[in-house]
Amino acid sequence: MKILIADKLSQKAIEDLKKLGAQVDIKPDLTAEDLPEAVKGYDILVVRSTRVVKKTFENATHLSMVIRAGSGVNTIDLKTASRLGIYVANCPYKNSDAVAELAMGLLLSIDRRIPAATADLKNGIWNKKEYGKAEGIKGKTLGIIGLGAVGKAVVRRAMAFEMDVIGWSRSLTPEKAENLGIGYCATRDELAKKADAVTLHLAVTPDTEHIIGEKFLSKMQDNAILINTSRGEIIDTQALTAAIEKKGLRVALDVYEDEPGAGEKSFPHTDLASRLYAGTHHIGASTNQAAEAIASEVVKIVEYYQKTGTPLNCVNIRDRTIEGYTLVVRHYNHVGNLAGVLDELRSSDINIEEMQNIIFSGGETAVCTLLLDDEPDDKL
Repeated sequence: MKILIADKLSQKAIEDLKKLGAQVDIKPDLTAEDLPEAVKGYDILVVRSTRVVKKTFENATHLSMVIRAGSGVNTIDLKTASRLGIYVANCPYKNSDAVAELAMGLLLSIDRRIPAATADLKNGIWNKKEYGKAEGIKGKTLGIIGLGAVGKAVVRRAMAFEMDVIGWSRSLTPEKAENLGIGYCATRDELAKKADAVTLHLAVTPDTEHIIGEKFLSKMQDNAILINTSRGEIIDTQALTAAIEKKGLRVALDVYEDEPGAGEKSFPHTDLASRLYAGTHHIGASTNQAAEAIASEVVKIVEYYQKTGTPLNCVNIRDRTIEGYTLVVRHYNHVGNLAGVLDELRSSDINIEEMQNIIFSGGETAVCTLLLDDEPDDKL
């Protein structure tokens, strides 16, 4: 098994992968443009921020799995991976605390204007009177959009600061909100109107792209705080820039639309950046604690794949099976016993959608369960 690691990964994880018998090559400086050529001959590709585009998958000669050393997979062409039968796996929930910590850090940075105060000090400007003005966050209402692992981690931290927390997500119910100890918002607009500060924790999907646009931003309070440490694509950048000017929104971002990939240095949104109260470089998950947890998960995924042929945390397997017909075949565990059944299905132009073969203890008998796209003949 040959593994290409196209981003940084802990040395311990690299050694653990080698203990599994893998040949491991570490090339952290590869860019999205380099990958299509570099990936040839490798069975597994591990990436963190490097984009995996259509050409990379199509050029790969042996690739069977891509592992995203993190949770979001918006930098990977899932459509092409699925078309070519290549697994894509991720490492969810391993960086939740790190992202939540940054979100709270950005919130405090805005309230106390820490970046601006630091910049003035570096320029030899002492302005205690100006920077002594701050609202404080105790008793303020924090609205959280998205209550997955990261959103819930933010809830715990915000409560430690004695903030009033409200939330919205598609899966949130009044009962779930009560269990979390937060206020329930039936709509995003309701949350926007009530919150002194809003923090975003959503994955990117066709439904969430630009979910924070002109309509939502217009509902926010003047001078409210907005923080995004999830994915840049969930905010309409043009609408956000306009809202900062119109409503005086105080914004801190760690993620951006069309942000640079690994190895790139140029940042395209300088106009937006000049209007931010605080900004970071998509580093939400970048703590040593999170990196070690993610690296350990990468090893687990590879080990499980090596043993079973399927990966943990696969994101591009069909969620729901089709409506079909189930055929159960009980057979002796001998070579060729299933071949006749499969030949009959093929001759009847019936496709096997899913297949599971279980061997009973002793190894003499087995049962094979087939999900078919059409009803088989009685002779089967």
